[in-house]
Amino acid sequence: MQKDDLGNDLETRIDAVRRFNRFFTRRIGVLREGLLHSPYSLTEARVLFEISHRGDLLTASELSRELGLDQGYLSRILSRLERQGLIDKVRSEADGRQRLLSLTPDGKAVFSLLDDRSREEVAEVLGGLSEEDQCRLLEAMRTIEGVLDEAAGQGFKFSEPFLLRPHEPGDMGWVVYRHGVLYAKEYGWDERFEALVARIVADFINDYDPAKERCWIAEMGGEIVGCVFVVRASDTVAKLRLLLVEPEARGLGLGARLVEECIRFARSRGYETLTLWTNSVLDAARRVYEGHGFELVEEEEHHSFGRDLVGQNWELTL
Repeated sequence: MQKDDLGNDLETRIDAVRRFNRFFTRRIGVLREGLLHSPYSLTEARVLFEISHRGDLLTASELSRELGLDQGYLSRILSRLERQGLIDKVRSEADGRQRLLSLTPDGKAVFSLLDDRSREEVAEVLGGLSEEDQCRLLEAMRTIEGVLDEAAGQGFKFSEPFLLRPHEPGDMGWVVYRHGVLYAKEYGWDERFEALVARIVADFINDYDPAKERCWIAEMGGEIVGCVFVVRASDTVAKLRLLLVEPEARGLGLGARLVEECIRFARSRGYETLTLWTNSVLDAARRVYEGHGFELVEEEEHHSFGRDLVGQNWELTL
């Protein structure tokens, strides 16, 4: 690729990196329901790999640092693998407060199967390339690894347990459905809220302007776990809408990351103000907005979705 192909602005380069991420994860099958035709996610397979290669000397906190995973998220994975009989937690003789992780015989068998399938898939990919193309591919991989290792050594962090992507066919149905289910369960809102969300996403699709509007879908382990939208209100004002994070993905910084994407996008598209409407009962979302500099500009009591609520308008000057 020539230098000019990379573009001269940061937005173009960000889009190029994200495009490569989507291409590569799909090509190697990361987003399939089960990694390597198994019932295990990519993260679960990585956990089994690290435990297998550390020889019963690995603690959960060390594993969290090694993989760059939130400790709460990792704890849920480890508990699931333990229930399945794949790992053991043994008290350390050197420090009774620590539990060392190890694979059970069943865990070793599962890891061996995943390891063999991984090697077979890589061999199949390489086997379809000429010797020259194999060398080019490996050299490009070494370049990527070297650049990112150097950046990590300078304090940059890349690891996240989730990925963000643009919307695809079928995503809008998920957005409507999950808003309806979660808000009914967590706040007691009735189906009229689901109808409101359906109108918002229908307007987004029917009037979509990719130069000024965007939807992000968050995935983790091949499953959708969140979303957010930026829509055009005027030439200078954009709206943040429909921020949602599934319960199993909370505590990982996903909500903050989604809001950061909205702010970055709105600024790059020349908007002067980013606004949003929410309700006072949504405490977690409000803390995220406050943490990113949004200011409360108006409140109003209203009765909607079967509940007495306090609506809030927030603004961020970009």
